[in-house]
Amino acid sequence: MKALIETIVTPLVDHPEDIVVTETEEETKIVYHLTVNQNDVGKVIGKNGRIAKAIRTVVYASKSETNKRIYLDIM
Repeated sequence: MKALIETIVTPLVDHPEDIVVTETEEETKIVYHLTVNQNDVGKVIGKNGRIAKAIRTVVYASKSETNKRIYLDIM
């Protein structure tokens, strides 16, 4: 899942080397924290959050091996 998030976000940003995806697993959910360069935050979020919503839609739609819910947090 980390690779999927990185693959989606890399073409959007000017500083792909600053992309960091961390995973936090809890009892009923898995949370992925996406951190990008401060100058690229607007590009990842997009106008009115449209790009962020599209990224979340793709990530949520991908199948997980476990039955845990998946969340994406953009920092």
